Amino acid sequence: MKKLIITFIVSIVSAYSLYAQHKTIKGRVIDKDFQPVPSVSIRINDESEAGKTDLNGFFQIEIPDSVNKLIFRFVGMEPTNIVLADNCDEAEVIMLLSGHYDFMTLKKVDKLRMKRFKKLPESHKEAFAKGIFKTDKACFTQTFIPYYMGKQN
Repeated sequence: MKKLIITFIVSIVSAYSLYAQHKTIKGRVIDKDFQPVPSVSIRINDESEAGKTDLNGFFQIEIPDSVNKLIFRFVGMEPTNIVLADNCDEAEVIMLLSGHYDFMTLKKVDKLRMKRFKKLPESHKEAFAKGIFKTDKACFTQTFIPYYMGKQN
């Protein structure tokens, strides 16, 4: 009888600890013009899809506690890579349109892209002021991925 009770308690504790190893991230994805972006693919480390946004750009995904990098992908938009802070459970993301840069070097293209990228924190505050976002500052860091890598040895 004691073995049965101990086994039961161990199984309940194990199930509880398995459940506790996931966290729920919710948020919204919009473009630079503050329009919602539907059906954005949200990926974990570019390996598995964690979810998609709905028609109004909202999402709610469950990810393992060990994961802190998410990638947002949509046709016609630049992939958006974010690194979540430890206490981040609300990710409100602004995606940039992917442009065509004809007759320019990759170095020049990256300079133009970086100029748009640096305006994202200001746009986030503006989206908060308009009531689109719930927070005035993102709880994640967004990384810029250049096209031009320079000379590599």
